[in-house]
Amino acid sequence: MKIQSSEKHSMQSSRTYISRRSFLKRCSLAAAAAGLPLWFVERELSAATPTVTRLSPNDRPGIGLVGCGGQGRYDTSNAGRFGEILAVCDVDSSHAEAAAKQFTKSGKVPTKYGDFRKLLQRPDIQVIVTGTPDHWHTLVNLAAIQAGKDIYGEKPLTLTIDEGRHVVSAVRQHGTVFQTGSQQRSDPRFRLACELVRNGRLGKLKEVRVWLPAGLRGGPFKPVPVPSSLNWNFWLGQAPKTAYMPQRCHLYFRYWYDYAGGTMTDWGAHHNDIALWGIGLPGPVEIEGKPLAQPIPGGYTAFSEYEVKFTYSNGVIHRVHTTTADNIYGGVADPKGQRNGIRFEGPEGWIWVNRGSLRASDPALLRTPLPEGALRLYVSNDHMGNFFECVRTRKAPICEAEVGQRAATVCHLGNIALRTGWTLHWDPDEQQFVGENAKEASAWLSRHMRQPYNYGFIG
Repeated sequence: MKIQSSEKHSMQSSRTYISRRSFLKRCSLAAAAAGLPLWFVERELSAATPTVTRLSPNDRPGIGLVGCGGQGRYDTSNAGRFGEILAVCDVDSSHAEAAAKQFTKSGKVPTKYGDFRKLLQRPDIQVIVTGTPDHWHTLVNLAAIQAGKDIYGEKPLTLTIDEGRHVVSAVRQHGTVFQTGSQQRSDPRFRLACELVRNGRLGKLKEVRVWLPAGLRGGPFKPVPVPSSLNWNFWLGQAPKTAYMPQRCHLYFRYWYDYAGGTMTDWGAHHNDIALWGIGLPGPVEIEGKPLAQPIPGGYTAFSEYEVKFTYSNGVIHRVHTTTADNIYGGVADPKGQRNGIRFEGPEGWIWVNRGSLRASDPALLRTPLPEGALRLYVSNDHMGNFFECVRTRKAPICEAEVGQRAATVCHLGNIALRTGWTLHWDPDEQQFVGENAKEASAWLSRHMRQPYNYGFIG
């Protein structure tokens, strides 16, 4: 039967209407589920391109995990969507054993190592997931770069500011694809908040407030025998040699300046990264810090409660506060119970964002679409997926090494201000202290690395 042209037009219109209606319904459901405005979800879905699917087993790179704690195993499980997990490494054999068991697939057990340098010798491993404590990030990552591996490295990027320079330089020299595990940049809530701020939705940005969880304040702690599964000397690495106590190791390492930087470099590496993204500058020019509680002698050394003020060259003030049960902004917790996040403030109002919500002083600040030609930020909706896509294409991922380094530097500057009590002046372009106390402050850019766990350890 021949269909008349008018009937064809009617059928095409009907299909278009149904398709559009289906699209809008999908957008509405996605917007409701994510707490995002409908215009933003429509834009995202309209611009979305199909994800390239790896069909050949040869297209799935070999993955090696270094640091088999909870975060390293979580990251590696996520990476297993895109590659084959061939090896795991940890200086605690019980952690390596648990990881090998978790990642055994079809009877194939990942090889276990106690020294990451041996794992890096394997030519069938192309990707490394670095999930060690902070004080091991740099040496593991530099060794992996030298071995020609691409890297998904947990945040903060480094233990010190000087280490960050080494990592960024090596990544550039070797053409490494490096993704810092600051996954909030791949969350559309954070991207939308920063796009709105960068496009002047709040007027001229005046202040960014970051709330972080308070750290642990405990002690004194007593040494106990080292567990038979743990190579304690290797775990300590570049840090000063000291007696073993459980409160220094594994989950608790982050509360000691020997190995990390407290919550400033833990949650702070996430939220201060988003503050930088919204401000749009590489770093502050002035830093002031005030501890609100002193460590207990013989206990955790990182400050548990504090305030830090960063000032930027454009006049923006970036404040970091630790939160307890009742001192979140306005005394109100996030709907999902998270008491940490970022608030951007300007003459037109404020925007609050964290992993559970996106809110504004006036809902119209979120509901009103950005105009055509507005600044668009790097789009990634899958942090690990973005990394593996860049492994294929050799493009820079959303949190390349320099992004991670800049975020870590802000956190380290905050800790230096807290620990010294000085007002610091910083040149973010040259990445050096200037002005008063510059010489003294520069001594905090690096730390003594205990032998043999210095740069010579990786050749």
